[in-house]
Amino acid sequence: DVQLQASGGGLVQAGGSLRLSCAVSGITFDDYAIGWFRQAPGKEREGVSCISRIDGTKYYEDSVKGRFTISSDNAQNTVYLQMSSLKPEDTAVYYCVAEGFCRVGLIPKAYPPDYSGQGTQVTVSS
Repeated sequence: DVQLQASGGGLVQAGGSLRLSCAVSGITFDDYAIGWFRQAPGKEREGVSCISRIDGTKYYEDSVKGRFTISSDNAQNTVYLQMSSLKPEDTAVYYCVAEGFCRVGLIPKAYPPDYSGQGTQVTVSS
């Protein structure tokens, strides 16, 4: 049974920080690119950040570059997303995903991720 258990969301003021965690089980960690999608009400789903399974390259959506940092603990099968300088427009449900390759930016509905967790709410107040 594949599980991607996301945690760490919450309410924070603009300029604050949060660290999201994703505990992965049921798949071979090294066989997948692990990343984070987010979806705000009324908006399209977008890929925020991802770690490539091929070479460990890290990818970021343009609006989060310099503010978010993705990392992984392969021994613990856990991926983290450190979010700093948070803005109200970062408010969304953040999902941990596992795919064959990394994607950032808008994610078409027709191409959902291979695996996705239940999501964790991030709310940034102005």
